[in-house]
Amino acid sequence: MPVDHKPPTAVIASAHGKHSLPWDDTTDFDDADRGFIAALSPCVIKAADGRVVWDNDAYAFLGGPPPTSVHPSLWRQSTLAAKQGLYEVVPGIYQVRGFDISNISFVEGDTGLIVIDPLISTEVAAAALELYRAHRGGDRPVVAVIYTHSHVDHFGGVLGVTTQADVDAGKVAVLAPEGFSAHAVQENVYAGPAMTRRATYMYGTMLDRGPQGQVGCGLGQAPSTGEVGVINPTVNIRTTGQTHRIDGVEIEFQMAPGTEAPAEMHFYFPKYRALCMAENATHNLHNLLTLRGALVRDPHAWSGYLTEAIDTFADRTDVVFASHHWPTWGHQRIVEFLSLQRDLYAYLHDQTLRLLNQGYTGVEIAEIFQLPPALERAWHTHGYYGSVSHNVKAIYQRYMGWFDGNPARLWPHPPEALGPRYVDAIGGIDRVVQLAQQAFDSGDFRWAATLLDHAVFTDSDHGGARALYADTLEQLGYGAENATWRNFFMSGAAELRVGNVGTATQTTSLTLLSQLTPEQIFDGLAIRVNGPRSWELDIAIDVTFRDVDANYRLTLRNGVLVHRERPADPATATVTVRLDTKSRLLGVAAGDFSSAGLEVSGDQTALRSLLGVLEEPDPGFNIVTP
Repeated sequence: MPVDHKPPTAVIASAHGKHSLPWDDTTDFDDADRGFIAALSPCVIKAADGRVVWDNDAYAFLGGPPPTSVHPSLWRQSTLAAKQGLYEVVPGIYQVRGFDISNISFVEGDTGLIVIDPLISTEVAAAALELYRAHRGGDRPVVAVIYTHSHVDHFGGVLGVTTQADVDAGKVAVLAPEGFSAHAVQENVYAGPAMTRRATYMYGTMLDRGPQGQVGCGLGQAPSTGEVGVINPTVNIRTTGQTHRIDGVEIEFQMAPGTEAPAEMHFYFPKYRALCMAENATHNLHNLLTLRGALVRDPHAWSGYLTEAIDTFADRTDVVFASHHWPTWGHQRIVEFLSLQRDLYAYLHDQTLRLLNQGYTGVEIAEIFQLPPALERAWHTHGYYGSVSHNVKAIYQRYMGWFDGNPARLWPHPPEALGPRYVDAIGGIDRVVQLAQQAFDSGDFRWAATLLDHAVFTDSDHGGARALYADTLEQLGYGAENATWRNFFMSGAAELRVGNVGTATQTTSLTLLSQLTPEQIFDGLAIRVNGPRSWELDIAIDVTFRDVDANYRLTLRNGVLVHRERPADPATATVTVRLDTKSRLLGVAAGDFSSAGLEVSGDQTALRSLLGVLEEPDPGFNIVTP
């Protein structure tokens, strides 16, 4: 998305020069380079149709002194995260980094290969496996895939390393924490369209790469944009201490639900004295509530599982690695790293609770919250992806909800009604823009953004308000250490300048949808029912999946679509479909009655009435404008 950028103001340039950061600590650069074997050149990966789904070479501008348009700490983090290629963690464990926002890891067994977290897309996972095989030998078949947790960047590329046929034939095991499938569906299907639209802002997917655009997202550089797939687990890990031996490699598991993901686990390889921490100990402060939207995570449980990992594994571990960033080697450094990560989430939790019990609101706590000096000094506790500010607010939300207790804020007007009232009270939109310009010139970009938000929600076509709002958000982006904040600010600025660009990718691919259970398909349909339009409908439809003898009754009453086992009394219509072609049911939901694989008997108007009140989600809804 080409945009004419404005230069950083003197206020931003001056602020960058005042940061007190431990520049003499360059250990991360040594660790990020350790074990390097080979890079992919050029590091540009394409889909079968020629579309570029990953371009790490776009970040060649990183390195050297930071420009004034990027927070120097974020510049350092992005420089580290952009390193790409095949790396040896220890002999027998290898990672490909820099092919996606996440890492893919390969563990060598007696004869085969165990793959950990196969990235987001088929294409990048296949390229990573090819790079591994080019330098470690191509004769090791994939015998297992492990998903550490239920986020798409840890399973979406599975079809690049194995096939459903090989899994069905028992040639490849797929291991995941209990609850993986349900949580993966809830996040990527139920709320997928809204999350994906906001993720376009969060990751800066549509922004140009460069010092005045997207420089990364803290946890990695960006998500890949290829085919998203999933293969359901064949082995569910349910208990801490559970062990499995795969191709001669013993794996000891630790459950960590409700942490960075609702279903997540750590695991240890005794043979390699290596501990995989999934995404619960990475080289940044993570999110307790990601800006794209998610369930609020539990920092108390998170810190507790880190303590358990230290007590259980640290004394027999030589390296700890994760599915983002670079490993940490050596017992003393491992304990320090995991302990500081543990203290980070525990301190956020405990001190937020202390302050909210003194009557402070989430916004107030975020403004006064300070981390202890030891946590401030460590690079890996900096808020490149999560931030102290929005994590504190998330903890407040987890315990207290959205309402801060002040009755004046119990029933506020929504932005499109609130904006004009503020603008009228201040003296009209031109006066608001004038005051915002004064705030901008003085370096008070937060106040300028607040004023201009009201102005744009009063008149979204006001040229002066839009232009100054874009300039303001851009300066906020230049000043942000947090990459996702920067990307939100810069994406908002870009859309104010060039218009709504929509959503970069969709996680609800046909491959992913084909793995849904019938119950999950029905839940997905229920979410799409337009309630007011269906208030007067009373419909009963039977759905039969004939190859597994599964029968359901769908009823639509009072705007609510309910599914349950089919009772004895007849329905007004019956739909019959094979489970292995259940994507046809999704096709019918989209209005396709013509293709094979589905039979409808009885009153077809009942089915059409149901489908007539289903709404498609809007993948390009406005964010920064009404």
